[in-house]
Amino acid sequence: QVQLVESGGGLVQPGGSLRLSCAASGSGFTVYTMYWYRQAPEKEREWVATITSDGLTNYANSVKGRFTISRDNGKNTMYLQMNGLEPEDTAVYYCRARRAADNYWGQGTQVTVSS
Repeated sequence: QVQLVESGGGLVQPGGSLRLSCAASGSGFTVYTMYWYRQAPEKEREWVATITSDGLTNYANSVKGRFTISRDNGKNTMYLQMNGLEPEDTAVYYCRARRAADNYWGQGTQVTVSS
C-alpha cells in the first residue's frame, strides 16, 4: 500500500514558477512508475508527465520544455518543476504511482495561474 500526498500548489502570475511535490509513504517507492496528471474545471483529467523507476521521463506536448519531472528515491518524493506558467495550466494537479496491478492516486493540489 502506498499513500501519496501532493503539496506546493498555489496562486502564481503568468510566467511564474512553482514546484510541486508528491510524498509517498509505504514500501516500494523506488519500483513504481510515477506520474503527474491535472484536471481543469469542467475538463477531463489529463496526463502531464511520467518518470519511470529508472528515471526515464516523458511529457505531454503542452508542457514540454516548461515542466520538469524528477524523483528523489532517498526521500520517497517526486517533483514537478513548472516554469513559464500560463493561465491554461490552471488545474488540480494529481500524482499517481503504478506498478503492475497496483495503482495509487494522491488527493491533488490546486495550481492557479492568474494576474
